[in-house]
Amino acid sequence: MSKGVVGIALAAASLLALVACSPSSAPSDTVDGDDLGISDADYSLDKLVEAAKDEGPIVVLDTTGKIVDIAKTFTEKYGIEATGVKMKAGEQAEVIIREGAAGNVKNDVILMPDTQTAVADMMPRGYVTSWFPPDMASVVPEKFQDPAIVTQETNVWAYNTEVYGDTCPVDNIWQLTEDQWKGRISFQDPLLKSDYPYWFNQMQNQGDDLVADAYEDEFGEELTTDEDSATAEWVKRLASNDVVVTNSDDDAAQAVGAPGQDEPFMGFISTAKFRENESSGYKLGICDGLEPWAGRAYTKTALIAAGTASPNAAKLFVHFMFTDEGVGPQVADGKKSTNSTIGFPADEPSDLESVWDQILVFDSETAEEDFNALQDWQDFWRTHVRD
Repeated sequence: MSKGVVGIALAAASLLALVACSPSSAPSDTVDGDDLGISDADYSLDKLVEAAKDEGPIVVLDTTGKIVDIAKTFTEKYGIEATGVKMKAGEQAEVIIREGAAGNVKNDVILMPDTQTAVADMMPRGYVTSWFPPDMASVVPEKFQDPAIVTQETNVWAYNTEVYGDTCPVDNIWQLTEDQWKGRISFQDPLLKSDYPYWFNQMQNQGDDLVADAYEDEFGEELTTDEDSATAEWVKRLASNDVVVTNSDDDAAQAVGAPGQDEPFMGFISTAKFRENESSGYKLGICDGLEPWAGRAYTKTALIAAGTASPNAAKLFVHFMFTDEGVGPQVADGKKSTNSTIGFPADEPSDLESVWDQILVFDSETAEEDFNALQDWQDFWRTHVRD
């Protein structure tokens, strides 16, 4: 095992130890939306703005660097100082748990793609709460209101258009387990990035029958397996096909899309990386028509630190993220707003809108189950991946 992986593993172990700390280290009071700032019963946007302007500055954590400019726009609009800070999802959880346990909150709003950890651990322990703006209920589907989900962030199966033209060389996910793609598939390491095991669990819960049907379509016979599900069999075969795992989407996107290749990789990457087609000359294309899904979309939850000194300003920022002005810069990178009135811009680089009906969308109702199954899926992957 490399020193880098050992370091990450140790950091993960530290976080698990922290999460497992005794209940006495958690905040004494668990708050809900109505206890945090202005109540929903008294809510109006004008009242929230007025209350927010009486409070101090806020700090907002997000996993994208675009939060810096979004926070500046918020400050310009409302005159309330907001500072945006880019931070990885795993680091977000560690920071918020440490601050909550110490009663020393410095980060007020957390835009967190690890909805599972938020729902299954951080919210029950009282470190954060999730508040949904009542005036957005008519434009945001109910399934994205509790917890408050601001965006769906998408990974897609991508290929090199310079080599394969307009047609993806793969039209069924089971083909990725065959010898043709042995050692030529790349994505982030499921042992280091929790949303990949969550993805496996969501596949199994939402569409295992579709995975089984795809097998039959590809091989002309029903799947026979000793595993618990068709999804588990697919994951096992994929892990055994010498997948090249990375620490970031950047490396996977380069392996797939860099020009001048003879045998480029297939990759599972964020749609945000398709902007490299213009900036770096990459040749990335989405596998339109891939059976049963061209990709998956996981959710980003808006959280408010339970001990924030600026609860109304924090709520106002959450409201801002449900507007085009707030979320627009992220939608431009292929993230889908949960506000149904906000569509993809015409120049979104991946053309995700054209395949959105082929995307497996995470269901937050199973977030706790995903969280509890995390270690099992990681152990399963570790067992079958080849060194």
